[in-house]
Amino acid sequence: MRRLILITAAAVLAAGCTAPAAEKPSPTAGCAPVAGDALVVLEDDQRMQDADNIVPAINQEASSPELIAALDRVSAALDTTKLIALNKAVTVDRKTSKAAAQEFAAANSLTTGVVRGSGGQVIIGAGVSAESATLAQLYAVAATAAGYTAKVRKAGPRKTAEPALVRGDIDVLPEYAASLATYLAGRAKGSPDLQTVMTDLTALGRKRGLVFGRPAEAQHQNAFAVTAAFADRHGLKTLSDLAGKCSGAATVVGGPATCPQRPNCQLGLVQRYGFQAGRFSSLDQGGLVNALRTGGVSVGSVLSSDPALAAK
Repeated sequence: MRRLILITAAAVLAAGCTAPAAEKPSPTAGCAPVAGDALVVLEDDQRMQDADNIVPAINQEASSPELIAALDRVSAALDTTKLIALNKAVTVDRKTSKAAAQEFAAANSLTTGVVRGSGGQVIIGAGVSAESATLAQLYAVAATAAGYTAKVRKAGPRKTAEPALVRGDIDVLPEYAASLATYLAGRAKGSPDLQTVMTDLTALGRKRGLVFGRPAEAQHQNAFAVTAAFADRHGLKTLSDLAGKCSGAATVVGGPATCPQRPNCQLGLVQRYGFQAGRFSSLDQGGLVNALRTGGVSVGSVLSSDPALAAK
């Protein structure tokens, strides 16, 4: 009897030691949402997204070395983090695009030591987004410093803005490299390699009388965000980390209704990274940010320049 009791006690002890390990979620269980105010973007380490860097598009007849050099100073100063801050200044802090651009120009010395051109009027088009309006104002500050009389004019969406640029109704337009290349080609023309995109874009633009300045480091493209608390809990820095650690039923992906079918959204995560989520939640951008912060979704499809990504 004593021997039986000892064996039973040992078995209970062993079970007690191994129970915590058995309770840990398996790699296939997925990662439930974790609420938090701060959002972080996971690195697209397998380069799923096209290089949609900001680039000044210029009507060739209106271009000059001095104007292009002035616009290039904007590109040289602008990375994605600064673009996020500019967008936050306008959409969250409620500054005008012109005021935000002037503050950025002063902080980044955009008007210091600019080579002055021959002068004349330059009309700069602004697209429909607040971001495009702010970029247009930045170009206006740089062009003014180079001796031009710069005016910003609403140009509307690309389908009206690009023809206006070709006709010379506007002289300069802030654009996005891969998206514009695809638009001009009439078919998919993107690539994660910026040099490849710019080579294609330059050739396509030449046929329409367009030239381009230097592309900025700043990108406006699809990205995937999680809360900083979620990333810390699961040790995530890249999308490969997400796929390796969080594929499973508990993981909830949020994004626009088209995301599951888009190669740069959930479909791309499945095809490129082998990531499988348990559920998809269709949300607009505002609803998605709120769902991330309140623990409604694990990972969300966002724009890389979204002001919600500003550091807390």
